[in-house]
Amino acid sequence: MTSPVQPDGSVQADPFFGATHEQMRTTVRRFIDERVRPHADRWEEQGFVPRDVLRELGQLGLLGIRYASEYGGSELDALATVAFAEELGRSTYGGFAITVLVHTDMASPHLHHAGTPEQLRRYMPDLIAGRRIAAVAMTEADAGSDLAGMRTTARLDGDHWVLDGSKMFITNGVHGDLFFVAAKTGEPGRNHQVSMFIVEKGTPGFAVARPLQKTGWLSSDTAELVFDGCRIPAANLLGQRNRGFHALMKNLQNERLVLGAQAIGEASKAIELTLDWVRQRKAFGSTLWSLGSIRERLALRATQVEAARALLYLTAWKFTHGQEVVKEVSMVKALCGTLVNEVLYDCVQFHGGMGYIRETAVERMARDARVQAIGGGATEVMLNEVAKRLG
Repeated sequence: MTSPVQPDGSVQADPFFGATHEQMRTTVRRFIDERVRPHADRWEEQGFVPRDVLRELGQLGLLGIRYASEYGGSELDALATVAFAEELGRSTYGGFAITVLVHTDMASPHLHHAGTPEQLRRYMPDLIAGRRIAAVAMTEADAGSDLAGMRTTARLDGDHWVLDGSKMFITNGVHGDLFFVAAKTGEPGRNHQVSMFIVEKGTPGFAVARPLQKTGWLSSDTAELVFDGCRIPAANLLGQRNRGFHALMKNLQNERLVLGAQAIGEASKAIELTLDWVRQRKAFGSTLWSLGSIRERLALRATQVEAARALLYLTAWKFTHGQEVVKEVSMVKALCGTLVNEVLYDCVQFHGGMGYIRETAVERMARDARVQAIGGGATEVMLNEVAKRLG
């Protein structure tokens, strides 16, 4: 790690985060307090986050944290991304958080990593400013954590690619503008010969088949997409032909890291809300906080969250410094995705009947948390990745 001693001789309070990171946290918290919490219940009902809210995040410089300044980015590091995702998780609205994070850390990185100079100039400024919203289309009904099962194909026809197939569970699928689509481009049976393509909303042959109704993340629009003879210019190939599987695997490390950070933000906020509740809720002549079983369980959960947060931060630090972190990222995703569900189970339990009422934040957070052990790589898949690298 870098030395916590600063050039002026002072000691940095946090071994991972500096003043720039903390300033960004403050900006995000203020934005959430002023622009998210007062309105997000309505977004849950309508099923999406308004575009003007995303543009405001762009104006604050929060949609291009790690991107080049020539396109409007802030050129920060993976630690900044983790801090951002953690604060979004603390909003208590998982749908809002994932809408933003898919745009910033799951879709647009494909363009950032593999885009040609022309593609970067054409699309990146609008993505960073929030004028266009991005989605990544790789998951299919029969190809989730196992991407080798992908069936969507792309064939070269003159100076165009023709895409055929469908994608499922696509976040920002209804209201997105720019889609980074994975499709098979190799010989039949060559499972890993996948390429990535840029597909703009409104392209003939590309349509939203249907919006999907979910248990949680209600303010995140999710859709099934269909490609039926969808013709796109040959120049819309993103990166190298037949190297898309490698690109997907590379970006999944970043995706899983931010999902872990979102989960930690959610878990820590849920504990705070539950502490406030049990300290004022009267029962058996005192408060719930006076019951040893509740005090001990919340203490245990707080301890587990702090331990998981330490692993998260260390992994982000290693990632920032270019170290190989597949094992650690898989640990983070498995641990945090499971832990947030365990924490929310207890938080709902300790809220009693109010924990089962829609107007209570922990009820919504419990529904939102369930997918954290599934999306971006199921816990079982993550643990298998860890097992491969043990010893």
